[in-house]
Amino acid sequence: MADKKKKENKEAIEEVEEIVEELEEVVEDLNEEAEIDRLNKEIETLKNDYARAYADTENLKKRLMAEAEQTRKYRIQDFAKEVLPVIDNLERALSTEVNEADESFKKGVEMIYNQLINALKNEGVEQIECLDKPFDPNLHQAIMTEKVEDKESGLVIEVLQKGYTLKDRILRPAMVKVSE
Repeated sequence: MADKKKKENKEAIEEVEEIVEELEEVVEDLNEEAEIDRLNKEIETLKNDYARAYADTENLKKRLMAEAEQTRKYRIQDFAKEVLPVIDNLERALSTEVNEADESFKKGVEMIYNQLINALKNEGVEQIECLDKPFDPNLHQAIMTEKVEDKESGLVIEVLQKGYTLKDRILRPAMVKVSE
């Protein structure tokens, strides 16, 4: 009977050892699965971080390209603003009466004026046409108003200082007199 008990104990121990081995395998498999899950989550996190960094980089690239385009488009703006008073003075000089001896001098000033105007036009600087057009506060600055019988109200009747645009920007609004 003692031998039988020993044998049963030995078999029970062997069964327990087998169960322990199976449990160790299951635990090992569970640890591997947990490690795989952790690594998969880390991969997802890294993919999201990469996608965000890529999107940020693309947005920065687009913004910098747009800023560079704006800079190229309006590079002449400051220069043009400084040249506008020169154009005004040339126009005043050309509007004065001269005698015959000074006619060739006036012709030379007119040639310089035309070259300057053409150079600015080539860069996108245009004069604002406003005489006999409706007053637009975006393009015009009303300095005076005057009652004129044959003109309807709100029309520009006199240009006191020409206005200019650079492509789609206002360099200087036109100073005008508007009919009441």
